Amino acid sequence: MVQVIEDVVSGNGGISLAQPLWRTEQIRSLERRWAEEKGPDTYALMERAGGALCNYARHHWPQSHIWWIFVGPGNNGGDGYVLARLARRVGLDPIVIAARAPELLKGDARRAADAWLAAGGGVTLAQEAALSSLPSADLVVDALLGTGVHIPLSLAMTKIVATINALHAPVLAVDLPSGLNADTGRAMGALVRATRTLTFIGIKQGMLTGDAVDGVGQLDCDPLGVVPDAKLIPAALRIDYPGLKAQLTPRPRSAHKGDNGRVLLVGGNLGMQGAILLAGQACLRAGAGLVRLCQHPDLLPASLVQPELMGWQTGMDESWPGVRVLGPGLGQDEWGLARFEATIECKEPLVLDADGLNWLAHRPRHQDNWVLTPHPGEAARLLACSIDEIEGDRFATVTRLQLRYGGVVLLKGAGTLICDGQGTFLCTEGNPGMASGGMGDLLSGIIAALLAQGWSASMAARLGAAIHGEAADLAAAEGERGMLASDLLPWIRRLVNPTQ
Repeated sequence: MVQVIEDVVSGNGGISLAQPLWRTEQIRSLERRWAEEKGPDTYALMERAGGALCNYARHHWPQSHIWWIFVGPGNNGGDGYVLARLARRVGLDPIVIAARAPELLKGDARRAADAWLAAGGGVTLAQEAALSSLPSADLVVDALLGTGVHIPLSLAMTKIVATINALHAPVLAVDLPSGLNADTGRAMGALVRATRTLTFIGIKQGMLTGDAVDGVGQLDCDPLGVVPDAKLIPAALRIDYPGLKAQLTPRPRSAHKGDNGRVLLVGGNLGMQGAILLAGQACLRAGAGLVRLCQHPDLLPASLVQPELMGWQTGMDESWPGVRVLGPGLGQDEWGLARFEATIECKEPLVLDADGLNWLAHRPRHQDNWVLTPHPGEAARLLACSIDEIEGDRFATVTRLQLRYGGVVLLKGAGTLICDGQGTFLCTEGNPGMASGGMGDLLSGIIAALLAQGWSASMAARLGAAIHGEAADLAAAEGERGMLASDLLPWIRRLVNPTQ
């Protein structure tokens, strides 16, 4: 996952990384408004960006001296030229490597290039033969392409990106790694893999999901003195456990199990009992008062594994009040279909996952009493499209799912997205160790437990995603590879009881 660190002014840490996420057009509108207020000369912002980059690079790589600065044909390249001039002024050895000759640039980028040349700087064109004769870089700066990347990179630019990725030096990306679509998080062919990224004015929504998590590295933001208009509504909001844990207030001393809600989990077909057991255990650890499992009658009682899990036989009183979870280990045979049809009609809050979602794709309907938790494959089935289309624009996907199916939709993956019909939220918790069986079952159980304890569907989904991802990050301290879903259970209990 992308590691989000802190807002940065002149390279020094301050407050936590901002929550608002913006589309590129919103960032451009902020730049235009700033220029209207401060004067017509937007070049001042480029100077500020170059200064912020210089301070930032010196702060994080104080021993570096030879900087290879790759500059592109637009304003991102202009930032690189300003950085080179300022770096040379403080005694460093910047080497500017250009994708386009300086005399072919326009606007502020041309002005920045001319200032670099007037200060005695030189330019090396980005050709392999020319690069081979340069002294080795201590730091590589990617100032090739900015927020305007919406089509696949050209062959020439793809080769430059490959050159950057092959260098044995840390990489600082200017605003965002070249090749990334800032609105969708999709790599437009090649993508620079940065060590750190310093983004400007605001965080672009595509920087924390999809392909971005492999390119951005550690992310910091410098607003450059541009303050968003209070009337401008962010495209999405970033969420994490530290920002949400205040929701988890202590229980009243008089609380009893009935106050903490009931949950019925439906699934656990033959050969798939583990899924519903994990969901049930997560539900208990997240604080539900009473938890029952409705699983295939030929399976051993769940209480043999977890004594606190109660059984539920087909034909029992379906009016037992409480939250329902439908899908973990449900299966796609006649028994699974029968349980799907018996449960989907309930008026209680409902969490759908796994085969519950696969059955829903065959029998689509719109309801507002549920939380849907698809991974990209399940989302593709729900929208009758390809996984590539889903991942091509995860923001559009989660919105389409919510409009079509109602309720709250949580789209799992790198940079989990949640849409409740009123807004979109992006959870930055989690790590690659979660790419193993059973992780989604835990999430369903956590969300159901939060619903049962009284949180709204939207907040239960947000808080559930944050607890789930944070538990995984804590469990991964012993290593991501080989991490099991059950490794998260002790951490879930700790996280729903935060120390303030």
